[in-house]
Amino acid sequence: MKFAARINSFKQSPILKKDNQAKELSIVECLSLISSIKEVEYVELNYPEHFEQISIQEMKDLLNKFNLKLSGIALRYKTPFFNGEFNNPDVEIQDKAIQLTMDAINVCNELGGEVTTIWLANDGFDYSFQVDYNQSLDNEISALKKIVDKFPNNKISFEYKPYQPRAYSLVGDISTTLLVLDEVGSSNMGVTLDFCHLLMKKESPAYSLALAVRKNRLMGFHLNDGYKDNDDGLMLGSVHLMQTLEFIYYAKKYQYEGITYFDTFPIRENPIKECIQNIKMYKLLDQYIDDIGLDKINRLIQEHDAIKSQQLLIDILSKK
Repeated sequence: MKFAARINSFKQSPILKKDNQAKELSIVECLSLISSIKEVEYVELNYPEHFEQISIQEMKDLLNKFNLKLSGIALRYKTPFFNGEFNNPDVEIQDKAIQLTMDAINVCNELGGEVTTIWLANDGFDYSFQVDYNQSLDNEISALKKIVDKFPNNKISFEYKPYQPRAYSLVGDISTTLLVLDEVGSSNMGVTLDFCHLLMKKESPAYSLALAVRKNRLMGFHLNDGYKDNDDGLMLGSVHLMQTLEFIYYAKKYQYEGITYFDTFPIRENPIKECIQNIKMYKLLDQYIDDIGLDKINRLIQEHDAIKSQQLLIDILSKK
């Protein structure tokens, strides 16, 4: 198992701020705290957000100092992309978004990361008659083709989210994502599944995972939990225990060997303890599946018997 932590889970936590200081914790402080968590080997960084005050070489030195590896780079498109990234009505801003993405991939390579993840927060719409849908998808696909053509040997992943900050994301579900990746047509581009984003779309997380595997596009996980309407970023398994168990089952069934990244937002919780709790929950569910056996669970699934499948939950609750 390979676990990665989120810098901003620590950076924005008021609990860890010293002397009630108003400012956020520094990147150095966050890396130091993450390195204290025994089972976390990796950290994911946002670009350009986490490089605004630290050079690439300084970041490389910090990762070495704290004995951490880079899982990957996640894009954060802020100013001037509030009206869209690859589908911005200003072609010059589209080009800036493409260049920013390419810069992020170069940084990921330089720091030894595995995957560069693209989340297009602003490519979407809020009103009827605001965008031409197929032309917008053409813009998206054209931009992604330019990027993957430039970096044919890099893993580039698309993280979808159905809404927030836009009312509708242009690419906001597993089916549209797989359609776009199919039209981009590059084997080195895949999908990162954020558990809370899947819930927001009312998708079955395990089914989305199965579809990504079906098209050979699965590249990463962002694990968390929530109440479906918002990107809550709650602790793993805290709301949707059975769906989390099923998700991990299918990850094991399809022999996922990538990094598991905890994309949670501890605000009132101690983020060190919260991260450890996520790891405990993941390992508990993973071990529970091993104890039963993949074959036995598969046979249970083949029976299509809801009462028998719910016995899995009863067994968890009754286990001593």
